[in-house]
Amino acid sequence: MPKLSTQERNALPARQFAFPTQRKQPLENASHVRNAIARFDQVQGVSDDERDAAWQRIVAAAALYGVELHEAGWRELRARHPR
Repeated sequence: MPKLSTQERNALPARQFAFPTQRKQPLENASHVRNAIARFDQVQGVSDDERDAAWQRIVAAAALYGVELHEAGWRELRARHPR
């Protein structure tokens, strides 16, 4: 996955993040979408409503970049990989 520089990350509009308020989990390419899915449960300090909205953004980005999702929702991630 190509690493974003601080300047590149700051230049992204908030809508290109799974969690736009926190500017966490950028979704500007397929690699970052896969990473957002893998690290979804590592995002702290967000509500379930924010997670629901973030998942919808991830689903849309996955469709845009051709990333196959195996989960119907973010709660399945937690069920498969409990902490």
